[in-house]
Amino acid sequence: MFIRIVKLSFHPENIPTFLEVFENSKEKIRNFEGCSLLELYNDKEHENIFFTYSYWDTEKDLNNYRHSDYFKEVWSNTKPFFNNKPEAWSVDRLHSSEITSN
Repeated sequence: MFIRIVKLSFHPENIPTFLEVFENSKEKIRNFEGCSLLELYNDKEHENIFFTYSYWDTEKDLNNYRHSDYFKEVWSNTKPFFNNKPEAWSVDRLHSSEITSN
């Protein structure tokens, strides 16, 4: 599994537009070959900072998405709203646990 975290920071007035772009593209991204999870998080202290968290079968699958026409379209629709350069991390999961209730 290949895990990708991307930090996105927006001008506050552009947040609704970004959320609309995400809403309109999330299912197609989730259904892209090799993607098994896509989530969006919002920073609790800075409402203009968001994180995408995605699982890919392989790094090649992520790169296929990143070089696709669809990614270029989504990115071009999102990029004008940034107020800072996006940051991305590819990470390995070292530990995971679920809390279950009885």
